[in-house]
Amino acid sequence: MNTPNPVDIQNLSRAYGARAALNDISLQVATGTVFGLVGENGAGKTTLLKHLLGLLRAQQGTVRVFGHDPVAHPVEVLSRIGYVAESRDLPGWMRVSELLRYLEPFYSTWDSQFAEELRRRFELDPESRIRNLSRGQLAKASLIAALAHRPQLLVLDEPSSGLDPIVRRDILEAIIRTVSHEGRTVIFSSHLLDEVERVSDRVAFLHAGKLVLNGPLDELKLRHHRIVLRFQQALERAPLLQGALSVSGRGVEWTIICDGAREQLHASAKSLGAEVVSEETPSLDEIFVARTKPQEVR
Repeated sequence: MNTPNPVDIQNLSRAYGARAALNDISLQVATGTVFGLVGENGAGKTTLLKHLLGLLRAQQGTVRVFGHDPVAHPVEVLSRIGYVAESRDLPGWMRVSELLRYLEPFYSTWDSQFAEELRRRFELDPESRIRNLSRGQLAKASLIAALAHRPQLLVLDEPSSGLDPIVRRDILEAIIRTVSHEGRTVIFSSHLLDEVERVSDRVAFLHAGKLVLNGPLDELKLRHHRIVLRFQQALERAPLLQGALSVSGRGVEWTIICDGAREQLHASAKSLGAEVVSEETPSLDEIFVARTKPQEVR
């Protein structure tokens, strides 16, 4: 029998009154994948993750985590998940050492030696109370709590929000080193696309509750292009290039983010009488903006 994917979502929709928070979402996350879930605030990322954790029941469609409905089978699901939320809601009165001892009995797979290794790596004082930790230290304590039972699936909801670059780097390195290298699975939700691009194998774009794009990161970047066109005479309007997602510029020079085969793009540019003066692979941030924002000519 085939082992089910850690996450399998089919036609998931959810509405709050007249507002659609999720609109017919279908996606799968394979074992060993670092899956980046990208979207601006309010796009539906947290709502989607709450369904995986069994905190919300699907109004339409199905959600399966390790083959189980997380609402109907919370023990089977949650025992295999590590979760870090943006709120980092930990008991403030506890010391760091007390927090780790408190959590240990809840997980049969808890690795106290690994927890201590992470605590030392993150330079957390075991006698510090949670309420006295800085934002960065609190994020690290939350990550230890999520990783120490060596979960098969790590769910991160904006784990780097509000943190300085050094702490963000430490957290990302810990995620990659301790989880993905062991063949475990990570869902990494963030609006910081540079971080998602650094760590993800596969990405999905959410915008206004809809799945805009979903696929392997390398393939998505290969199919998108940023090209600069130069015309012999200034244009009053933006050029209409086949496959164009966004156009910016003025006069004789225009920058275009495109989706399509390179040969077709060059042929389309030539048919407009334009010279391709540069061509590069756009960043994930540029692709996301081109895919989700109304086309704007500057």
